[in-house]
Parts: sequence; structure tokens; C-alpha cells
Amino acid sequence: MKIQITARHFKAKGTTQDYIKAKLENLSKYNEIIINVEVVMSYDKPPADLKHCEILLKLKDKTLTAKESAADLERAIDAAVEKIETQLYKVKDKQKTSKKVNNK
Repeated sequence: MKIQITARHFKAKGTTQDYIKAKLENLSKYNEIIINVEVVMSYDKPPADLKHCEILLKLKDKTLTAKESAADLERAIDAAVEKIETQLYKVKDKQKTSKKVNNK
């Protein structure tokens, strides 16, 4: 799986990049055919001061996306990863059920 991290209008720290990579490596348990993961982080200027995280995950035949905003960047990353996990679980579940139906 190839992971690309982009930080718009700021430079992401090494610890933040490592945190994202560790979270995304765990996604392979849901689907082994993950080709590419793109993470885009940005923020609103004060007084709003919201941090945004967008994840684009490419599978063999689908593209999954998740966008989240929070006051803390790590919370936004966690929430976006949770959304992607849910989507991956649904895709895997659909693949299992379609295989069962085809085998009958």
C-alpha cells in the first residue's frame, strides 16, 4: 500500500506523519487490495481554527473518501480513519455475501 501525505499551508511534523502511517497500516486487515491512500490535511485560520483531514483510499475497483474536521488534528485524523474503516468493512461484507450467493 502506497501512502501519500499532503499538508496544505503548513508543514506536517514527523510525529504526525508517523501517526497517520501507523493508523493506515491497520486498515489492511479489512481489505488486502488497498492500492493507494492519499491523506490531505488543512486548517482554517483563527478564529475558526478548525483542522481538516481528508482520506482518499483507492481499491481495485472503488475509491473511498472520508472528510472530518476537529479542533485537534489527531482527532480529525482518528475520525476520518474510523469512517474509512466502516466503509472498508461494508465493502468486505458485500464481497463475502456476493460470493456466498454466487456459490449457491
